[in-house]
Amino acid sequence: MNSKTRHVSETPATQMLKKHRVAYGEHPYEYVDHGGAAEAARQLGVALHQVAKTLIMEDEHGHPLVVVMHGDCEVSTKNLARQIGAKKVAPCTPETAQKNSGYQVGGTSPFATRRKMPVWVEGSLLDYPLIYLNGGRRGYLISLAPGALVDLLQARPVQAALPKAGA
Repeated sequence: MNSKTRHVSETPATQMLKKHRVAYGEHPYEYVDHGGAAEAARQLGVALHQVAKTLIMEDEHGHPLVVVMHGDCEVSTKNLARQIGAKKVAPCTPETAQKNSGYQVGGTSPFATRRKMPVWVEGSLLDYPLIYLNGGRRGYLISLAPGALVDLLQARPVQAALPKAGA
């Protein structure tokens, strides 16, 4: 039984995209613990810079927010905080991230999160005709035009990318 040829069942994210008639491609891959965007990009044969990771962070008041960032970059929380008018931004605990997003860590999609949160996207991701991001479960990326983040989620661009240490 080859998982790559089987149909992938819907997720809240793909249901939202279908409801809004947003075209997307499905890209299942073999999930590897702590493999992240780099492992997904390697298995799918796509550029890591074009694979976006979805991060759930919070400001100094504990208000959650979504950051969509290049797979080969880290988020400058100082730059992000300054651009969004917060004093401080930090990653949530995995438990808090899961509670706010409704998705398992490693399978977080910015679409159809359990809690409505502001979405910030690294501006240069919007320059691609197509980006790859999590479709709502581990081992499942979707490809779509990045404008869908702006159209459906009112994602606002920021410049907060830092090259990953050792990359």
